[in-house]
Amino acid sequence: MNDLVFLHDSFDKLRADLLRSKLETCAILLTNAASKNEGTRLLVKQVELPSEGAYAERTQYSAQLKPEYIAPLVKRAKVQRQALVFVHTHPGATSTPHFSPIDDRGEQVLEKFLKMREVAPSHAALVLGPDGCSARLLNSNIPVRVIQVGVNLDVIYDPIDPDANDPIFDRQVRAFGQQGQEILKKLTIGIVGLGGTGSVVAQQLAYLGVEKYLLVDPDNVEASNLNRLVGTTPTDTGKSKVGIAERYIKSIRPYAKVVAVQGSVLDAKTARMLVDTDFFFCCTDSHGSRAVLNQLAYQYFLPCIDMGISISSKKSTVTHITGRVQMLSPGLACLTCAGLLDADAIRYDLMSSYQRQTDPYFIGNGQPEPAVISLNSTMASLAVTMFLGAAIGIPSEARYQIYNGMAGKIRIITGIADQKCIVCSRLGALGRGDEWPLPARQA
Repeated sequence: MNDLVFLHDSFDKLRADLLRSKLETCAILLTNAASKNEGTRLLVKQVELPSEGAYAERTQYSAQLKPEYIAPLVKRAKVQRQALVFVHTHPGATSTPHFSPIDDRGEQVLEKFLKMREVAPSHAALVLGPDGCSARLLNSNIPVRVIQVGVNLDVIYDPIDPDANDPIFDRQVRAFGQQGQEILKKLTIGIVGLGGTGSVVAQQLAYLGVEKYLLVDPDNVEASNLNRLVGTTPTDTGKSKVGIAERYIKSIRPYAKVVAVQGSVLDAKTARMLVDTDFFFCCTDSHGSRAVLNQLAYQYFLPCIDMGISISSKKSTVTHITGRVQMLSPGLACLTCAGLLDADAIRYDLMSSYQRQTDPYFIGNGQPEPAVISLNSTMASLAVTMFLGAAIGIPSEARYQIYNGMAGKIRIITGIADQKCIVCSRLGALGRGDEWPLPARQA
């Protein structure tokens, strides 16, 4: 599926600006294109609203921009290797607008114009009306989903209409409605790390009705995992964690589509696979993998929820239990802004085995951290509930929570984004797509 992705409330603003007039109105979007396994993800970087003088023709039923207005934008797109999205309104539409024969002819002309100037493909068209929108690849019948990403994940237009009317979900539908259940069925969810927290996240998503997954973890099950890895049995020692998670998900949702990858997101090719998801969970325990996923969330406009739990003990007595659940998405502060990433630990994680052995600043291996299934489950449940608030609109507004297990308290945090952050600001990785490389482990 191809996606057109807007930041924050920029789609809402564009729609409001264009539909103020009773005449057909146009706009042009410059986007950074990111290739997916199937399709393209178009990340809206700039919105151009033409003045009245830019129109060659404009009525209630048609609009045409002057070539001299379009040409400089096409040149800019070519230089910056961007894709263009041509937007227009159907102000008189009384239902979801659809492309008309006039639109078809106009797009044929536009496509020829772009080919003559050798501008990269994957351009798109978007039509807006008072009651919705439609989108497609330029001069084709190939649909494009329209998504708005920020504090929430809003799927504004999706040509797929799933049948989610299953009596199994009756109690959930009573809570968040049929539309919410349909959204869960359509979304593709990534889970990175299928250990103590990730296995619980997988379990809960499966019971909620999510049917499309990308699972990533490099490790096999060890005996010490069996006390907290949901879905395992004593005979699973030595098997891949992603394989166990896939088996468990399908025991709950037999028709689930699961892509299980036994690999590490420290390898850029593996991390890049997450661009095929709509939302992903970071359940890893290393600073290096968190750094990669932190950047990926902002670079590709992909919302992520990061979580972790730390148990400190002294002489077999627990002294601290601290957990964190944080959504990483455009408009929200990233892990770099919050000072939660250790640069030395990231450097170590991204080293090759040989470099680690010869580096004078890192000696030996860290000791295993304490882990308890009930605490893992607490953080996973907070994360999944946060996801439901962001993706289907249940009344849960928290996007950053700190858990004090000793006191039994949850505190809501408002992160402050650094406007010059190398990761989440417009000066950094935000919306760069394939233009920037992801951090990667050295060979």
